[in-house]
Amino acid sequence: MADKTQSLADRINDALPQTFCRQCGFAGCREYAEAVAAGLAPINRCPPGGDEGIHALSLITHQPYQPLDPEYGRELPFAVARIRGDECIGCGRCRKVCPVDAITGGPKRLHAVIEDACTGCSLCQAACPIACISMVENGEDWTLEKASDASDRHQARKSRLERESREQEARYAALGQGDLVRKKAAIEAILALAAKK
Repeated sequence: MADKTQSLADRINDALPQTFCRQCGFAGCREYAEAVAAGLAPINRCPPGGDEGIHALSLITHQPYQPLDPEYGRELPFAVARIRGDECIGCGRCRKVCPVDAITGGPKRLHAVIEDACTGCSLCQAACPIACISMVENGEDWTLEKASDASDRHQARKSRLERESREQEARYAALGQGDLVRKKAAIEAILALAAKK
């Protein structure tokens, strides 16, 4: 049964737009696909996939077609994020939430969207504390090729974040080994200074 569910989840995931917008209520397209395959979520919660996507999921899952659930959004033309440079304060919140690393910039510096990589998820827009990000229709359609590229970029981002987390944990662990000795030395130095006064 697990193999059949996994196979179904793979087919559902392949039919999803891979925008990683989270409008469906799940952390990503893969998580939504697994929930649909397991019977834990309906097929009509993907606004970027729209009506066409729901029909595809209906065929794959053999579930009856249902119109898009308005609680999860509405189908809109494809749009990419644009940061208004004259307003950007360089906080980096947009960059941290981008599921495909389509935003570049450094701390306290102007950030910019790599539009060819943008999935139109609008997570950056919601994260921006000064509302300097707009979603702009660029006249393009979201294609299966773009979805595949987005999935690859999302996986690369996940791998990078996992690697950075492991590296940070290793640095903290290395610091922790000498931490007690440093604390004692710092306390003794403070006490010595206090004794001199």
